[in-house]
Amino acid sequence: MLAFTFPGQGSQRPGMGRPWADHESWELVEEASQYAERDVARLLLDADADELRDTRNAQLTTFVSSLMVLDAAERLGIEPSFCAGHSLGEYTALTATGALSFEDGVRLVSERSDAMHQAGLDNPGTMAAVLGLDDDLVEVACRRADSDVWVANFNAPGQVVIAGSPDGVAAAGVVAKELGAKKVMPLQVSGAFHTPFMAPARDRLRKAIAEASPRDTEVPVVSNVDALAHDTGQAWSSLLSAQLSSPVRWKHCLLTLAELGVTGFAELGPGGVLTGMAKRTVETARTISVSTPEDLDKLIEWVNAGSSRSATQFEGEHLFASERLVVSPAAGVFTPLSEITDGMSITVGTVLGHVGDAEVRSPFAGVLQSYIALHGERITLRQPIAWLRTV
Repeated sequence: MLAFTFPGQGSQRPGMGRPWADHESWELVEEASQYAERDVARLLLDADADELRDTRNAQLTTFVSSLMVLDAAERLGIEPSFCAGHSLGEYTALTATGALSFEDGVRLVSERSDAMHQAGLDNPGTMAAVLGLDDDLVEVACRRADSDVWVANFNAPGQVVIAGSPDGVAAAGVVAKELGAKKVMPLQVSGAFHTPFMAPARDRLRKAIAEASPRDTEVPVVSNVDALAHDTGQAWSSLLSAQLSSPVRWKHCLLTLAELGVTGFAELGPGGVLTGMAKRTVETARTISVSTPEDLDKLIEWVNAGSSRSATQFEGEHLFASERLVVSPAAGVFTPLSEITDGMSITVGTVLGHVGDAEVRSPFAGVLQSYIALHGERITLRQPIAWLRTV
């Protein structure tokens, strides 16, 4: 089975939007700029490393970039059985599965990043990566430091991030080296993320989450907080709030996905950090990193190579590369046509329903597997409506 994973803050890089500027998926940038009331295109095309390092810019650009890659993958008809995201990437995963609309996702990420930026100003902190030391010993190092320092990320075996006050992180780093750490590497961040230092941002975030009102989904997302798969909006309302001050259990998320039967991990978004973590954590993982339009052909080949295994092994996967998604041509309330039912043969141009006054026509010929959007659901532009198996 296939999982889409989405990177977090720190994966951004200058010019990461340039390969996408002429791609159809670039339309998402214009929408994001409208919802965020910021020039996201300029950030993706022209911002330098220092400007992108600002939490408010880093989170928004990484979120939008990842969803551009997702949009391009969906146009190929590739869909996962599970999703997961590292820290900020969890918001991308929830938008990818429909738990959050694109508009709500942009607004929520903007509010989250601003709240975290302010919390970092109010409670100055830093982070450092501890390499080559067992998780338990890293936690021991934090306790022995006897200061404000905690484990913030369990990324992969031998790769843990600590965070807290500058003095606390420095003290824990010294103890970690005494306990056998190969290296303690300071990170260029503007706060002690995923620690109690972020607690002041939670009230703002809780309000924004309540306004976004996460929805139930068909594709589960594995949570950073408990490393379990969730598919209900009610669960995510509390998990997203808890995530802000809780350690990211990314290693455990990857192990959970493997236990659920996932063998393919596709990282969608800038960088390729999560791909390396998957290789370190799951020995049998098939991995790929997709960050540019040039990577899309590789993605098709990679998915087809995985799908060439026995049908029994891949039973239950949501979409293979031979299948196609029909997406919404507009924003509004969806109304399916009652005479179009699952299993019906669809020709190019067949009307499947309406979004407001706009017709939803299939650009593909095939057999309708099922509607994804619900009757009466308010959806956004290019949100998936239905999926077909091509003939």
